[in-house]
Amino acid sequence: MTQKVLRVGTSAAVTIPKRSLEELGLKIGDHVRVEVDKNQRAFVIQPAVKIDTELTAWTKEFINQYKGALDALAK
Repeated sequence: MTQKVLRVGTSAAVTIPKRSLEELGLKIGDHVRVEVDKNQRAFVIQPAVKIDTELTAWTKEFINQYKGALDALAK
């Protein structure tokens, strides 16, 4: 498939067809990682890793609760 590079302010954009979004399991508003493969002269677009907010909250709570013990173990 061929797409046109569009001007968006001082940046550029390429539209992603709906079918391609569906194949990658992406929807409007999702975050993606865009990398450049210089050897292939290509862009690689991948879904960004989603952070588990529940796990993050639990980890912060655990660290706060056991901060003294964790500091002692670090020494």
